Amino acid sequence: MKNSKLIYYGIINSLGVFFYVSGVAWFLFNGKELFKGADTFWQPVMMLLLFVVSAAITVSLVFGRPVCFYLEGMKKEAVRLSVYTIVSLFIITLMVFAGNIIR
Repeated sequence: MKNSKLIYYGIINSLGVFFYVSGVAWFLFNGKELFKGADTFWQPVMMLLLFVVSAAITVSLVFGRPVCFYLEGMKKEAVRLSVYTIVSLFIITLMVFAGNIIR
């Protein structure tokens, strides 16, 4: 597989994680208004369930395709895609930090 296609997949996977995390962050930021500030037993249960589901989703976005590549025998491509995805996530993280510092 071409290196440019792996880079493309890495960027797409990273953007998927970014948009998913942004959606969860929005949900957490607006939680008081969405739930009218009701403190109940179910709030921590919802938060822990959200954490578990988020971990599963982000792991599948970051490592889903590399695992498929690895199982298909494309081991070098799997490792390269993992590296490209992690580097892309790091760059997105730096951009978010820089955006917050500049403000």
